[in-house]
Amino acid sequence: MTSIDSLLHEYRRFPPTPEFTKNAVATPALAEAAAADQLGFWADQARQLHWHTPFTQTLDWSNAPFAKWFGDGTLNVAYNCLDRHVLAGNGDRVAFHWEGEPGDSRSLTYAELTAQVKKAANALAALGVVQGDRIAVYLPVVPEAVIAMLAIARLGAVHSVVFGGFSADSLRARIDDAQAKLVITADGGWRKGKAFPLKATVDAALDQAPEGTSVEHVLVVKRSENDVEWTEGRDLWWHDVVDAADAEHEAEAFESENPLFILYTSGTTGKPKGILHSSGGYLTHTSSTHRNVFDLHPETDVYWCTADVGWITGHSYVIYGPLANGATQLLYEGTPDTPHPGRWWELIEKYKVSIFYTAPTAIRSFMKLGREIPDAFDLSSVRVLGSVGEPINPEAWIWYRDVIGGGSAPIVDTWWQTETGGIMVSPLPGITSLKPGSAQTPVPGISIAVVNDDGSEVEKGSGGLLVVTEPWPGMARGIWGAPDRFVETYWSKFAEQGYYFAGDGARLDDDGDLWLLGRVDDVMNVSGHRLSTAEIESALVSHPMVAESAVVGADDETTGQAVVAFVILRADHAESQTPDEASAALRAHVATSIGAIARPRQIFIVAELPKTRSGKIMRRLLRDVAEGRAIGDTTTLADANVMQLISEKFAAVPATED
Repeated sequence: MTSIDSLLHEYRRFPPTPEFTKNAVATPALAEAAAADQLGFWADQARQLHWHTPFTQTLDWSNAPFAKWFGDGTLNVAYNCLDRHVLAGNGDRVAFHWEGEPGDSRSLTYAELTAQVKKAANALAALGVVQGDRIAVYLPVVPEAVIAMLAIARLGAVHSVVFGGFSADSLRARIDDAQAKLVITADGGWRKGKAFPLKATVDAALDQAPEGTSVEHVLVVKRSENDVEWTEGRDLWWHDVVDAADAEHEAEAFESENPLFILYTSGTTGKPKGILHSSGGYLTHTSSTHRNVFDLHPETDVYWCTADVGWITGHSYVIYGPLANGATQLLYEGTPDTPHPGRWWELIEKYKVSIFYTAPTAIRSFMKLGREIPDAFDLSSVRVLGSVGEPINPEAWIWYRDVIGGGSAPIVDTWWQTETGGIMVSPLPGITSLKPGSAQTPVPGISIAVVNDDGSEVEKGSGGLLVVTEPWPGMARGIWGAPDRFVETYWSKFAEQGYYFAGDGARLDDDGDLWLLGRVDDVMNVSGHRLSTAEIESALVSHPMVAESAVVGADDETTGQAVVAFVILRADHAESQTPDEASAALRAHVATSIGAIARPRQIFIVAELPKTRSGKIMRRLLRDVAEGRAIGDTTTLADANVMQLISEKFAAVPATED
């Protein structure tokens, strides 16, 4: 394989300030200890948790790639997230400030959250939930979602959280695959100013099960006051069952490898994969990375990760990592533009958020609207910013730092996956000299390489395939019910070397720092050059008129593949020139920034891009349009009408000839 060509080069550097470094959680000594003794490092991180039975073996890799971390130790995940903080005298510390989209709010201290989880655990046990049972959770971002997940974990059961935007078919497939015993849902939730139904979707999912269902009960949280259908004997109100439960519950110790959750990937092709994570290793990984990557000072920080609890980011960096560390968090139910486009910044001002973690797609959306909106709010409390979900363009990185971070807050650009459980690559604030757009280095305790198809490492300045070369605590323990699929999907490509293949491309710059290039499927072959869509998108976003872009490769008789770009203009540029003028200027800009080989064949100026409800751009659908095919499945899109508008515009514009 020819290495993925390196296109963009970034020369801006932002070293840590002495003031930040002086009090930083992560130190050079921490990184040095991890490099000198990787297993010893993870054992030390694990010992910061409470173990009912201390472990004596850190890693059992004898049945690779199915790892056992801290296998002879026992612990209770919920106890680590709750009880031990109360017993340490921190019961009065706020665990969550929750804000509903309509403006209602609640704050729960660690003592109050612990009491609620104990009652919920007793309620679930009374319904017959025992260790190993699978429970489906289909809720909006409300406190009961946190309480439910922790109560399930407290019992040693396994939760399968399904994002509240998924359809009845998607929900049913996940319930059936996990053979869930119980579903926890709500009458509805709030999104973009409207109450959307949830219980009705659960009813439809259970009614459609062709051979009956494993579900014995549906527990319903009252949130939106939607009218709901009711099946007597099966359906129960959360407040009736939980409020009446005993307030005392002793947390039982479970083996470190006791399954904690199944989380289904949201892929739009093929059967969703139920990624299985266990307890001790996962909690060690998420708590360690949350503490070190975000420079957490739990006594003073207010941390906000904007992810829905239905995604892995919500599991790892809203629920388990932060709560294990005793953090105070903000939890928000709604969308960033409801009831007004400054909602997020209003909440940062209100709760004095100091650590803010969100996705590049959200950052670029705010860039499109202009800095006047965040500038209207006091964001001076922000001291650390984080990025997750996809590579962040250098110009979006700069905007994020300057506008939201006051020109000084370090940005931790994190790379990880559902399958890795926790952050794998990220700079460490206080240590790393930051480069806009680069995830930079593996976190302490993680071993990463960029390799060619034969497993040989690429040289600096070259791109290739991103692999993990050593086992790590947060790694998935398999695909639920499909161990062979787990091996084939993630471990077969480099079976000889024993590498985990992430499916992503990356390049090493001349300093040896990592630049993520997105999925390998999104690498184009243009006239023999392997080009990353992510880097061309970065070149486009670096132009002052561009807020967001998506690039795909389309079949081309001359070059094999051609570059086709879809671009959203910033609000202050959208009406100043025609689409043809903007397209011509941007094609020339890419040629100047990268080279003529990367110049898009076509650029389409669009109002929106097709995105899932989690904010990911569906490049597969754009590729369908670019190659003149019928548009594929759009059921996972937040707004299916976007694709119709784009395809109509595409059909009206001929290809550009040079």
